[in-house]
Amino acid sequence: MVQGGCFCGSVRYTVTGTPFNSTLCHCTMCRRATGAPAVAWFSVRSSEFRFVAGRPASFGSSPGITRRFCGDCGTQLTFEDERWPDELDITTASLNDPEAIPPGDHTFMQSHLRWLALADGLPRYSRTRKEGTLQQP
Repeated sequence: MVQGGCFCGSVRYTVTGTPFNSTLCHCTMCRRATGAPAVAWFSVRSSEFRFVAGRPASFGSSPGITRRFCGDCGTQLTFEDERWPDELDITTASLNDPEAIPPGDHTFMQSHLRWLALADGLPRYSRTRKEGTLQQP
């Protein structure tokens, strides 16, 4: 089980399942939603995640997409895509121990900021693992 929450502590969550699809996303939507050059995410089954304190705010960042965040401090917490209702993405840096789930690859490299040098040797995908072409590090 892993736990996490927002910066101010108002919203807390627990994950009971096994994380999968851990990535560092470089898409423009994630960058703009967080103000960061890339965002580390991991996925879990929706049924294996629950908020245990506070109520997150939410907004639809694009059709079918819901992002949840702390309404007090603004920390982005989750990403939901209605095309995959049983899957939930969680911001890795909102974990109590973000070292526990390191990224396994880079996605949406087509949007990668050129001034961000990557030297980790992880696989790189133009878009998603399913849609994109593997790029060599």
